[in-house]
Amino acid sequence: MSELLLFSPLTIRNVELRNRIVVPPMHQYSAEKGYPTDWHLMNAGKFAAGGAGLVVIESTKVERRGCGTLGDLGIWDDSFVEPLRRLVKFIKQQNSVAGIQLGHSGRKARAKRPWEGDGPLQRTAEIEDWDAWNPVAPSAIAHSEKWPVPRELARHEVKDLVQAWGNAAKRADQAGFDVLELHGAHGYLVHQFLSERSNHRKDEYGGSELNRMRLITEITEAVRTHWPESKPLFVRLSVEDNAGWGPEQSARLAKTLKAKGVDVIDCSSGGITDQAPILGKEIKYSYQVPLSEYVRRNAGIMTMAVGLIIHGDQAEQILRQGQADLIAVGREILNNPNWPMDAALKLGIDGPFRSVPPQFGYWLGTRAKRGFGTRPSTWQNGLKDTGNVL
Repeated sequence: MSELLLFSPLTIRNVELRNRIVVPPMHQYSAEKGYPTDWHLMNAGKFAAGGAGLVVIESTKVERRGCGTLGDLGIWDDSFVEPLRRLVKFIKQQNSVAGIQLGHSGRKARAKRPWEGDGPLQRTAEIEDWDAWNPVAPSAIAHSEKWPVPRELARHEVKDLVQAWGNAAKRADQAGFDVLELHGAHGYLVHQFLSERSNHRKDEYGGSELNRMRLITEITEAVRTHWPESKPLFVRLSVEDNAGWGPEQSARLAKTLKAKGVDVIDCSSGGITDQAPILGKEIKYSYQVPLSEYVRRNAGIMTMAVGLIIHGDQAEQILRQGQADLIAVGREILNNPNWPMDAALKLGIDGPFRSVPPQFGYWLGTRAKRGFGTRPSTWQNGLKDTGNVL
């Protein structure tokens, strides 16, 4: 069944993805002073080995001040290149494409890890650069009552940040990444500039919609100066944040960014307030997919869909209906790192176990061919589903 879109290759610029399955950037909060650890190698490696076409490393910060937590990855110095190259090498050895997301937390910086209670950190002796790690934002407006008021960025600092993104893109290229994503969503710095709620500036970076789009536009231009023309550029947007920024604004921005060299819009939602706008409604499969469809149709740009995409046939239907060009499988692939192989098996792809390394694909294929073991555990709830008894 090679006609399945989910498992068809996609070429963007000079980079070919072997399928449309993407592991989106998911914070691990496990870096040490910005440097990746063995956890990152294991985490990204298992997804690449599981058969995903593209694995995107989590939001990696373009300056120290932009770190959300003590565990954020960094790329603000040349010393980060070699450790990141180690991740890239392993991902590529699994025939997957290596991507990285560049970001800055803005006023949501200096925070606890989610499983440590989230919210702002308290000052401790462990944090040597506490004062330098001061949250900054387009305006001196706190994220919510529990968050500190950030310092408003001076105009020259905004210009410096644009260059920081460009320098980070150069380092990402040196590390060997083939796809780059700019984080403009989830209430982080770029999104803070886009939102009227968090951006009250009086200069060319605030006020009108065009001015509020200026930062991400200039970042894109700076990044494209350092990021090879042959390599794809993605941007993640909160297409709907229910705080004044919605699909119409996102589509207009997407058109502008496409003209500046962006290839794909990664369509998410929320984050400018503590309220999750889409999740506040009825939660159902593919709940954010309409956002991807809207941007794709109204901006004439490729999109990536994300949000409670659980099953292979669900992903295939999204592609068939023209709602997206790529499928991001996030939390579900945390649950099952071999999701691409599992989806291939269920959708009837010939040789589903050949898409993963032989170290485990050979043995799974042998089991399936010989018929013992019946269906895998991901297919059924338990023994009652098989008719077998102990």
